[in-house]
Amino acid sequence: MTLTESLISFSFAAGVLTLTPGLDTALILRTAATENSRKALQAAMGINAGCLVWGALVALGLGALLAASELAFTTLKWIGAGYLCWLGLNMILRPRTAMAPETATAASPGSNWFVKGLFGNLLNPKMGVFYVSFLPQFVPSGYPMAASVFSLAVIHVLIGTLWSCTLIAATRPLARWLRRPAVVKTLDRLTGCVFLAFAARLATTRR
Repeated sequence: MTLTESLISFSFAAGVLTLTPGLDTALILRTAATENSRKALQAAMGINAGCLVWGALVALGLGALLAASELAFTTLKWIGAGYLCWLGLNMILRPRTAMAPETATAASPGSNWFVKGLFGNLLNPKMGVFYVSFLPQFVPSGYPMAASVFSLAVIHVLIGTLWSCTLIAATRPLARWLRRPAVVKTLDRLTGCVFLAFAARLATTRR
């Protein structure tokens, strides 16, 4: 496989995977709808940072531990499922009814959407296994594995950033309606249910 063929094939595959609705999409849409574009972008950047961390780990060969060790995979899997459950239950049991002032949300410990996006990604062992099994397939012949794998992860992040910005922009025309108290409360609870569903899915995942 030549470099050009590798980049085209990977970009297409990564694009399809990025467009598939998942936890990242749910988090970005919810944040853009009920918070604001800036906080949604923070969540997206956190998710992307998590992808880069996984890419670096796989490039260094450490990510292979998840594919080889049942204990490592299971431990991180349950930590990730527990974290998603915590987020989901908080949204269901304590949904907001109104947007807090910008100064208040900035000071709130729960308002750090970059951290939420980052840990939501890092605590998903499927990302590690996915990168271990997926990225090396697109490394062209004759190119260094480590640098190529990390470069592919960067391309994945760029595609994800473009898609995240599209999602955020799509919610802006509906922002006033989406910020109504009843809508905010409903979106919090619906997103909480989505997080619980992903937690259950993650908890039942096998290598």
